[in-house]
Amino acid sequence: MYLSKSKYCKLCQCPKILWLEKYKPDEAVEDASAQARFDTGNRVGDLAMGLFGEFTEVTAYKPDGTLDLDSMIAKTAELVARGEDNICEASFSHNGLYCAVDILKKQDGGYTIYEVKSSAHVKHVYITDVAYQKYVLEKCGVNVTGTYVVNINSDYVRRGALELDKLFKITDVAQFVGEEYSEVEQNVAAAEALLSRADEPNIDIDVYCSSPYECAFFEYCKRAHGVPNPSVFDLYNLALAKKVAAYKNGLVSFDKLRNSELCKNKLRARQVDFALRELGTYIDKSDIRRFLDRLTYPLYFLDFETMQLVVPEYDGSKPYSQIPFQYSLHIIREKGGDAEHKEFLAEPEIDPRRALAERLVSDIPQGVTTLAYNKNFECARINELAKLFPDLSERLCSIRDGMVDLIVPFHNGSYYNRAMGGSFSIKSVLPAIFPNDPELDYHNLDGVHNGSEAMDIFPRMKNMPPEEREKARKNLLEYCKLDTYAMVKILRELERVAE
Repeated sequence: MYLSKSKYCKLCQCPKILWLEKYKPDEAVEDASAQARFDTGNRVGDLAMGLFGEFTEVTAYKPDGTLDLDSMIAKTAELVARGEDNICEASFSHNGLYCAVDILKKQDGGYTIYEVKSSAHVKHVYITDVAYQKYVLEKCGVNVTGTYVVNINSDYVRRGALELDKLFKITDVAQFVGEEYSEVEQNVAAAEALLSRADEPNIDIDVYCSSPYECAFFEYCKRAHGVPNPSVFDLYNLALAKKVAAYKNGLVSFDKLRNSELCKNKLRARQVDFALRELGTYIDKSDIRRFLDRLTYPLYFLDFETMQLVVPEYDGSKPYSQIPFQYSLHIIREKGGDAEHKEFLAEPEIDPRRALAERLVSDIPQGVTTLAYNKNFECARINELAKLFPDLSERLCSIRDGMVDLIVPFHNGSYYNRAMGGSFSIKSVLPAIFPNDPELDYHNLDGVHNGSEAMDIFPRMKNMPPEEREKARKNLLEYCKLDTYAMVKILRELERVAE
């Protein structure tokens, strides 16, 4: 058995995850954002290593690029034996159990565990993680004198050089680890029994399928338990706990759900009805006309792309701030007129906010109607820019005050197409309305297909060679352009059905 701390946490979430990873790994659905989260974790972990001054890191690699665990374990044992003060990635192994401690600090006649996380909150799963580490270390003969979680202080505002003591906050979790520790030995024994069995454990779907982490095997388990497609798990705007409760009560298929309490909501009722009757599009012309009557030409269609940096890079920014670095703008001067296009994409080496704000107020006049899809996001970014740049505040707030949300006719049920399923995001609405238009297919874009990919690519551009950087820039522009062009096409569809 090989049980790392991440595998142990998966065991505690749902033992079936651990079994499927070993015996049916191909059934996992790839998480497109996993690598970005991994890179963020590494960045935060590397910074935290310097919290307590000088340190020794034991990370080592084999020629093929994989971690050399044997070397790391041996090096850790040598450093502990000679009483090294701060050891990072300190590695221990005992009877198939393995863990690497982010920071192991010599303290109070023994060693203290510091587990580093990029989250702004201390979650229960972190306690589970630390309890397992303490168990392994004590089995290896280490006197564990304290247990702490190091995570991000979301209130920290960067001013000048990065201040590690303010960026991070340290929480003593000894009490909670003590409560969790008593279960580790029993869980380890359960893991050994689980991983040695050839038959798949019969564990049903429940809320732990998404807590504390989304399970990569959720779609597999739905099939294994005979969940039809669509099902209660596809219902619009319903918490997973309520979906699970319905599932356990036999309300799984849309046919069973049709007359249930869950479908007293008009949008869920329409979703179920249109799927069962294989209907196409529902249109409330009066509601759509009322929405369109709010719009005055010229119309400006705006979409931002942002990056969410855990470690703030710019003065005045906090961890996890949404930093806008790009926008696309389509403009229609009069009803039925052609759409013009303007765009902005910052250079990745500098704080993009001032240049973006200046261009934005230049491109959008005061007092006009600006359309955004799910406008709360764009409005929040504009509010932040207005606060950051008082000299631009009046013009920025004018853009915000003139903003209309294009999601409204879909969100309130005035326009519904069965192909939207349970989602009114632009990525669901666009292909539902225009299913066979390759010009409007995000899958046909090169390199950037969604906001997460844009968020990941832009900060990496500064380290790209010129040719790769230019290609990334082109891909970002094409992606953001499609977002606002999609809005133009959606508005024209609303105008068409309202006539």
